[in-house]
Amino acid sequence: MIETPASVPAGASGPAPPRKELPRAPSQEPARLPVPAGVGRFLVLAAVFVCAACGLVYELELVALGSHLAGDSVTHTSVVLSVMVFAMGLGSLLAKRLRARAAAGFGIVEALLALAGGGSAMALYAYFAWVGGSVAVLIGFSLVIGVLIGAEMPLLMTLIQRIREQDAGGAVADLFAADYVGALVGGLAFPFLLLPLMGQLPGALAVGTVNAVAGGVLVLWLFRGDLSTRSRRALLLVNALVVALLITGVAVVDSFEEAARREVYGGEVRTVRNTAVQEIVLTEGVRHSGGSEPAGFGMFLDGRLRVCGGDERRYHEALVGPAMAAGPHGRVLVLGGGDGLALREVLRHPEVESATVVELDPGVVELARADPVLGRLNHRSLDDPRVRVEAGDAFDWLRSWPDSGRPPYDVIVSDLPDPGVPDGSRLYSQEFFGLAARALSERGRLAVHAGPAGERPRAYWTAETTLRTVGLRTAPYAVDGRLSGFTAGPERPRRHDGAGAGGRGRTGDWGFVLAAHGAPPALTLGPDGPAPRAFGPADLRRAAARAERGRIAGLRPSTLTHPRYRDSAR
Repeated sequence: MIETPASVPAGASGPAPPRKELPRAPSQEPARLPVPAGVGRFLVLAAVFVCAACGLVYELELVALGSHLAGDSVTHTSVVLSVMVFAMGLGSLLAKRLRARAAAGFGIVEALLALAGGGSAMALYAYFAWVGGSVAVLIGFSLVIGVLIGAEMPLLMTLIQRIREQDAGGAVADLFAADYVGALVGGLAFPFLLLPLMGQLPGALAVGTVNAVAGGVLVLWLFRGDLSTRSRRALLLVNALVVALLITGVAVVDSFEEAARREVYGGEVRTVRNTAVQEIVLTEGVRHSGGSEPAGFGMFLDGRLRVCGGDERRYHEALVGPAMAAGPHGRVLVLGGGDGLALREVLRHPEVESATVVELDPGVVELARADPVLGRLNHRSLDDPRVRVEAGDAFDWLRSWPDSGRPPYDVIVSDLPDPGVPDGSRLYSQEFFGLAARALSERGRLAVHAGPAGERPRAYWTAETTLRTVGLRTAPYAVDGRLSGFTAGPERPRRHDGAGAGGRGRTGDWGFVLAAHGAPPALTLGPDGPAPRAFGPADLRRAAARAERGRIAGLRPSTLTHPRYRDSAR
């Protein structure tokens, strides 16, 4: 039975009583703006654009710096993205409690986001330098920043609806369009503007400042009618404090980086150069090797020791000598080696007619020529008239080699970072070794630095297996030397591990593989070659025996589509 209202008897005709209007919630009341509604709506969408750009920069900053500090780009990219996306969902749920006071809530969220995002790079680097490690801090910042980014959209949706109410689908479309375009601009600005012009730490601080100003202007000016006097003063104070902290960070960032580098490298930082490819640091007086005396000169590329003055001669003689002694060596190709040190060993052989160096980073070559200490170490080899230096990626260079019309090479020296370095596995893939084998002459040899055979044996023997799958015969050898993980692997130098900056007291090895067409190449230094200075025939025999003792059979090759060095780096 349907009951009729008491005031209208059943069967009676007449107008229905007026419907009683329900009071609007504060968040649904039309906003009192200092500008027309259309302009206000545009300003909200502009704020969405700026906040999206800043948010993506924070995300990319965490990915880049996390990979830079810890060395595993795949893992850290996955961790940052997955944690941040989860946290964004959590932030969206938490923002529901702030919709009744959307303006004040958005102001608080943006101030906290500017502080956390802008200061994240500096805090992450500080923790790494003075405490050691970075993964836990990276996850923490990803969680906090993700929650704050996730809280933005529900609050902005509430604010834009209060300017001019429209259907939810249209409002969401407008907000997402501005958000996605802002993300595009932020994603492109990070590698092409912020990193080259400002660097990671100042760039993050500057973006945080922009974020704080954009959020503050939107709330404290456009939506000031929604705020009480007390709320306005509190938000103004918070935003001013955040901006002041970020600007102070920009002012002291150079001194901070200098102090952090001293802590990380453990000695005098003589030269720092940020190129389009990497950060190059030259040091003096750092203990890199197993002895108690300073090793003197050191060159770090993105924080990894690539040249140690105390033992670089032994490393480069071991890499180059056997390849040069095993057959003709009139034409030589050096992949990597922009420091000129492997080239120095190549040019000790008077039969060399031409040598080509392919180096990814021209900044390394410039320093190798300009720095007096490095110039003395490499004997000015890069200025030899027989030498041709080309800037480029080794993979791409080998791929285009047939089109160059150049004849094959008698010796190819692969002086590249080992497979444990981020993005290094492609230079140890089946495809890469196949390209290198194609560029070898019939009796040519390929010398490969394949990482530490003792510390990461599966990675080393995966490289050896991959070489054999392209039709080359191999002769592996592992030379005792400095801790190889510190030489070029993903581990960073730490002074808090009980072993000093270079892992004092710990020994390691350099794992090499000599490969050739046909029969396995002979491991010899040859009686007619240059006199050994740090690596002799007896050392080579021990190195070959040492490698064979640790041989691992049954491994599968690494390819571009299925890199296996990450699984093997144990």
